[in-house]
Amino acid sequence: MSTATHKLLKGATGDWEMVIGMEIHAQVTSKSKLFSGASTAFGGEPNSQVSLVDAAMPGMLPVLNEECVKQAVRTGLGLNAKINLRSVFDRKNYFYPDLPQGYQISQYKSPVVGEGEVIIELEGGRTATIGIERLHLEQDPAKMLHDKLPSQSLIDLNRCGVALMEIVSKPDIRDAEQAKAYVTKLRSIMRYLGTCDGDMEKGSLRADVNVSVRKPGAPLGTRCEIKNLNSITFIGQAIEYEARRQIDILEDGGKIDQETRLYDPSKGETRSMRSKEEAHDYRYFPDPDLLPLEFSQEYVDELKAALPELPDQKKTRFVAALGLSAYDASVLVAERESAVFYETVLDKLGNRSRDGKMAANWVINELFGRLNKEGRDIAGSPVSPEQLAAIVDLIGEGTISGKIAKDLFEIVWQEGGDPRALVESRGMKQVTDLSAIEKVVDDIIAANPDKAAQVKDKPQSLGWFVGQVMKASGGKANPQSVNDLLKSKLGV
Repeated sequence: MSTATHKLLKGATGDWEMVIGMEIHAQVTSKSKLFSGASTAFGGEPNSQVSLVDAAMPGMLPVLNEECVKQAVRTGLGLNAKINLRSVFDRKNYFYPDLPQGYQISQYKSPVVGEGEVIIELEGGRTATIGIERLHLEQDPAKMLHDKLPSQSLIDLNRCGVALMEIVSKPDIRDAEQAKAYVTKLRSIMRYLGTCDGDMEKGSLRADVNVSVRKPGAPLGTRCEIKNLNSITFIGQAIEYEARRQIDILEDGGKIDQETRLYDPSKGETRSMRSKEEAHDYRYFPDPDLLPLEFSQEYVDELKAALPELPDQKKTRFVAALGLSAYDASVLVAERESAVFYETVLDKLGNRSRDGKMAANWVINELFGRLNKEGRDIAGSPVSPEQLAAIVDLIGEGTISGKIAKDLFEIVWQEGGDPRALVESRGMKQVTDLSAIEKVVDDIIAANPDKAAQVKDKPQSLGWFVGQVMKASGGKANPQSVNDLLKSKLGV
């Protein structure tokens, strides 16, 4: 991990450091399941998307879905990870009602993807590098429903057999801020790649978080695992609570029991679920129905060549080619849809090199600000990239001022329409005729002789006169023309 500063927790005996590792379960974007042709569509009637393989009927053999393998390899490449040309599927044996086979087909010692890394961005321009231990493919179990009947639990097998990528980090994460940034970045990368939709509300992305605490520089402490967190906010809250719980126990002279815990968001606390199993408890062995997975380096190279531009690459290009700040570029590339919107605006601009930074400001401050205020996402924006590009063009050309542009943006947001046509039909053009502006300037100077006399000694007070002229002209006067005229009249 990088040497980025991180949060230490205060205790009665001094500072404590968190050590956090994460296991992300990401549902692979694929029309069919990992070992069967059953549909993976979300929201189907319970038990309506189940093959004989999923239901573990006798004699049914799994058949590996190549598309899921491609998605795993592409994700590994996006994580700058080692791709293993030979991997093995294992049976992870445990008995639970949501697992019809009595085992889960997973990967243990020989995963499809090995070590990689993710660079995360933190407040204040800090970064940290989080190591990836492995990425392996496995089946999702079924879904159990406990709240439908008072005395029975129900099982929906639709999810059973859906392909998951389990992405295991190294214990490099040091606080809740880093943990949330890591999940956010990982989700962004997979969305760019199209390998997982990252929808945590639908369960497409879930996190198991291992938390331990220690004195800075001390050996690793005993960890506890918090299972099935489906919200980035909950991840942060669970980590903060669990670390504090462990510190309180240790400072009272107790010891931490290694166990699996659940987070209760309504109470804001974790609670014990079961003692933690070790890997040998699952009795892994290679699945006898599946040959080792083998492919060539040429296969990997073809997939790599077809990868889209990823967030970090896009950010670097925005900064270098358009002169955007690192912060603005980070905001624009955080979600693929936002980056696509901005790049569409760029493509529609009359002068891309001149107005790229202005377009970024409008997308981030005006558009994103308004969308956040109204609880919408970029897909639900009433203002299209073409309309926003037209507004930016009108400013860049000097046809309208920034103030008029905000009024125009509001009209387009509420009513729609072509910005250029609206400027014409509603008389919103900027006044650049000096003779028309000059009378307004003369009137304001005549009405404020005392302030006019002070301008030579206090040149910064010129801004007051500019504001008064802009106000008197209804925001239509060209600010640069007003500034130049005032300087001439007042002898600045």
